Amino acid sequence: MTRFLALLATGVTLLALLAALPAAPSRAAAAVRIMPLGDSITGSPGCWRALLWNRLQESGHTDIDFVGTLPAQGCSVPYDGDNEGHGGALVTDVAAQNLLPGWLAATRPDIVLMHFGTNDVWSNRPTATILDAYTTLVGQMRASNPAMKILVAQIIPMNPATCAECADRVVALNQAIPDWAAANSTDESPITVVDQWTGFSTATDTYDGVHPNDSGNQKISDRWYPALVSALGTVTPPTTPPPGDVTCALTIANQWPGGFQGTVTISNDGPALTSWRAGFELASTWTLESTWNGTFTRSGTTVTVSNASWNAAVPTGGTASAGFTATGSGALPTTCDPA
Repeated sequence: MTRFLALLATGVTLLALLAALPAAPSRAAAAVRIMPLGDSITGSPGCWRALLWNRLQESGHTDIDFVGTLPAQGCSVPYDGDNEGHGGALVTDVAAQNLLPGWLAATRPDIVLMHFGTNDVWSNRPTATILDAYTTLVGQMRASNPAMKILVAQIIPMNPATCAECADRVVALNQAIPDWAAANSTDESPITVVDQWTGFSTATDTYDGVHPNDSGNQKISDRWYPALVSALGTVTPPTTPPPGDVTCALTIANQWPGGFQGTVTISNDGPALTSWRAGFELASTWTLESTWNGTFTRSGTTVTVSNASWNAAVPTGGTASAGFTATGSGALPTTCDPA
């Protein structure tokens, strides 16, 4: 009986110890990644993105990440400025030149906001050709993420002094977009049409008949907001960011009292890249001194490096590197991530 009681006591003690062990850490949900995609109306500087970002933050949507291979271009307020708004770009050229897969591989969005076609209209590309390019891009988005949520704008009106026909061409494109979207939308990857045309005035909401001014940016942001909030409600964030096909390594090439030299290396095992970015944390006790083979920007302790013109293209199986020196003291950076 005494032996039984001793064994029982031992079992109770083991159970108590097991119960006291910390639970296995849960995997934190990753932020929903949102790519603004288009031309200069989206990216140069595209200050509707700043308005939209801050409105989302203020309304409690803090688990988001605007993504793109291009950085912010001002707007005078803090915001997540990453974007894919390429000034002067035609959506028909982006499709024909197969540019989007590399941008998608580098950023892995869950939602795309696409306002694209203004330069195509200006260049008199037929509506059917523009819609064919939309279809190509949607296929590439779904190849990147089968559950991609796609928001497509009926683009803002145009009335440039050098293109009297542009206004009617925009109307023709916008009238065709809803039927195109309905034909290409799926339950898993829905296409939502966002009317950016109605109520937008080229006289009062642009500074040149094409590009939005402050009131135009506000209108664009206001139209994106409810559609994006609705899309966010349908996205289940991954428990961790997808591993992707692009990895980053940070190495300390040299170190001396009060300084060090570091190298950031991107390795690409996926589709060929046409541009790349990476980020790492650098303690505030360190000051960036010199950089090479890339553009380095810093916000607080976060350093972002993007490619130079000569190392932007990274083929499948290829690598690209950028270097820097820093002076100061404290812990050295040890890791980096594709951005």
